[in-house]
Amino acid sequence: MGVNYCKFIFGERRIAMKKWLKPFAVGMVALASLCLTGCKQKEAASNQKVTIEFFNQKREMQPTLKKIIKKFEKEHPNIRVKETDVPSAGDVLKVRMLSGDAPDVINIYPQNLDYQTWAKAGYFVDMTHKSYIKNIVNNYAEKFAINGKIYNAPLSANLYGFFYNATEFKKLGLKIPKTWAEMKALVKEIKAKGKTPFALAGTEPWTLNGYHNLALATVTGGFNQAENLVRYSPVNSISLKNKYIQSDIKRLDLLRGTAQKNWQGASYNDAVTAFTSGKALIMPQGSWALPVITSQNPKFKVRTFAFPGNKVGQEMTVGSGDMALSISSRSKHKKAADEFLKFMCSPEAMQIYYDKDGSPCTIKGVKQKGKNSELGGLSQYAFTKKHMVWLGQKWTTENDFFNLTGNYLLTGDKKQLISDFNTTFNPMKATN
Repeated sequence: MGVNYCKFIFGERRIAMKKWLKPFAVGMVALASLCLTGCKQKEAASNQKVTIEFFNQKREMQPTLKKIIKKFEKEHPNIRVKETDVPSAGDVLKVRMLSGDAPDVINIYPQNLDYQTWAKAGYFVDMTHKSYIKNIVNNYAEKFAINGKIYNAPLSANLYGFFYNATEFKKLGLKIPKTWAEMKALVKEIKAKGKTPFALAGTEPWTLNGYHNLALATVTGGFNQAENLVRYSPVNSISLKNKYIQSDIKRLDLLRGTAQKNWQGASYNDAVTAFTSGKALIMPQGSWALPVITSQNPKFKVRTFAFPGNKVGQEMTVGSGDMALSISSRSKHKKAADEFLKFMCSPEAMQIYYDKDGSPCTIKGVKQKGKNSELGGLSQYAFTKKHMVWLGQKWTTENDFFNLTGNYLLTGDKKQLISDFNTTFNPMKATN
């Protein structure tokens, strides 16, 4: 093959290649330009601010939560958290969940039957393998798992028992009861000294849910025994002849005729005021009342003790996850909601929360007070066998139980109480 022929052939190829490369190069430049534009658009989109809604059921903690949210937003400038606080939050939440208007992040109590039903129905994001769940101690998140999966991060736990006026107790020489017999003697002694034993809220019977839960548990022997008495017994079997029901009524009777004046018309806030003003020396209530107490009277010296059993060592408290958070599976901003959960599960956030709330915190690294603190008489039992979960965990409704408790305290009608018991629990027994 001649040299001139080869030059001709390869020359033609070079010319053809140049003709082919030119549009290819133009296409590559255009493609690179599109990619650069797309990347810039993606980067801009990632820098866009998003707003997530945090539905809170603990209205007394709103100011503290605002501080935590402000701190979170400072560290996450592209995420805004809108906190929602409404009256009758549980009822409002139910309507919103069932109508498809679920908030992004929800403070929901994990022992609640609604929560259990919604978790099973896929309403919440599965958090089982989230790194922040490892920050929760005592396997407390696993305690409320649904079918082996975690849909809720319980950051604190509530406890129910008795708040008492520590200053007056010391002044009058009153001692903390270790048994139910000592509890009755204490009430009698307080009355003998011309003082009022209890601060009650007659218009808000939910405030006595813990008292009645613990009355049933301590007379029967525990959570399962109490459930067997009222929830899993035969239809219409709750009777005045039952020795446990008789003991339960005696514990309810301790509150009758021993409360502040006009307690029948008192609200929850009224009861707290009666307590902090010294009009009553004891208030049966949950740990959530501490911020309200300290807000009303910062100098008030308050302490707590658990619900006594028949014998020393049988005292109990009842509670569940309190500031407990779930993410809606319908959230349009799951990544942002997840960042907020991660922050809330940090000691940085929950130390701020605990310092105001005082309820036992489940987050590793949070410094907590000892048994001599305001809630120490209850928190010493947190996450132990003496910290019973609310009996309502196995019920389809709690409201009727609240009302039967309140109605009995108002009327003292034992036959009506028994009728209300059976009316409340008979429908549940149909599913046994």
